Amino acid sequence: MNRLYGVMNKRLADRDFLAGQYSIADMACWGVVKSVHRQGQTLDDFLNVKAWWERMNARPGVQRGGKAGEYLRRPDYQASKDPVAAQHLFGQTARS
Repeated sequence: MNRLYGVMNKRLADRDFLAGQYSIADMACWGVVKSVHRQGQTLDDFLNVKAWWERMNARPGVQRGGKAGEYLRRPDYQASKDPVAAQHLFGQTARS
């Protein structure tokens, strides 16, 4: 992960977003960076990524997207009792 953050940090040295303009690359990497602390990293070591993270989180669409699925992280949530999750996680077979 340290290498990935290093690559992102270098890429963001002269641009606001990974591909220059906001793109699917930023959307995909946002989800990775969201777990920075669980990965044993800190954005203080990657200042360009930290600035990008702040720009990303200022976007209304990113704010809305970040709230999606919050209920999945509640300590009392059980996927096996969620009818939608149960269908997708436990109800699929090779035939279906």
